[in-house]
Parts: sequence; C-alpha cells; structure tokens
Amino acid sequence: MKDIWDKGTTAVRAQWHLRRATEVARTVRLSGKPQVSNFGTMILRDRVRLVSTVATIELAVNDGGTLDIGERTFVNYGTSLSASLLVRIGPDCQIGTHCILMDNDFHRLEPERRLERPESHPIVLEANVWLGARVIVMKGVTIGEGSVVGAGSVVTRDVPARTLVAGTPAAPLRRL
Repeated sequence: MKDIWDKGTTAVRAQWHLRRATEVARTVRLSGKPQVSNFGTMILRDRVRLVSTVATIELAVNDGGTLDIGERTFVNYGTSLSASLLVRIGPDCQIGTHCILMDNDFHRLEPERRLERPESHPIVLEANVWLGARVIVMKGVTIGEGSVVGAGSVVTRDVPARTLVAGTPAAPLRRL
C-alpha cells in the first residue's frame, strides 16, 4: 500500500481543497475532503499531512483569527480546529482522531447573555506534541514541547514541556 507521500493526487487534492487558506505549502498532503472556512489567516506549512477520510476535518478561522499548522504536523480524521484569535500548532505534532481545539466558547454561560460571544484566548501546541484520540483543548491553553495528552482528555490548563497528562480535566501523570 502506498504511503500518503507517494501519491501525487494527495498534493493536488490539498491545493484544491485548501484553496481558501492564506498559505499552503506545496508539500502539504491531503486524503479526503475537509470542511474549510477562512475569514482570517490560515497557514499550512511544509509537509503537513491531513487525513479527512473516515470523518471530515474542520478548519475554521473567524474574522481576525489565525490558524497556523507547523511543519511535518499530522492531523487525523474528525478533528476540528477553530481560531477566532489564534490556534498555533508547532512543528512535528501528531493530532489524533476527533480532537477539538477551539479558542472561543462562542457563547456565554449566563442564560440572559448566551447570544454574546466571550473573549477568545490563544491555544498553542509547541513542537512535537502528541494528542491522543478525542482530546479537547480548551481556550487559553499552551501545551509544552514534547508533551503527550492521553486519549479522551480535556485540557483546561497549561501543560509543561515533556509531560504526559490525561483525564478530565487533564492532570500530569509523569515527566517524559
């Protein structure tokens, strides 16, 4: 079976389906069809790989927002990335299936204010971060270089570099 890098069609598919992005490196590879909405700045750097086959990847950037996906990062199917301010994914990251990274909650909690949009806070994944399947990263979180987040975790606080976290909310288990 051919690797995603061996198929010329994955490069052509990436350029076509990601045409609304601000910047797409020629080496970006895509399998399947993503849902792309860009009203800000969307950057996909060298050798980014996206798999949108079993379930659709959603890439959404709101007015004034920035989504920046670093070199050699892999994003698996079903993942939703939404930037109202900033979602920055560093180089060499691995994003598992059905992950959610949104820098805004899109509504307030108070019943009388639910139509108001709250303030956004950036999400930053530093280099070589691995998110297991179905991880949710909440707004305002930075995950340090070389860290791993266990499957099904909800990350509500910053994660130090080279740390394994898991749970709901995610808590440190050990240093790596």
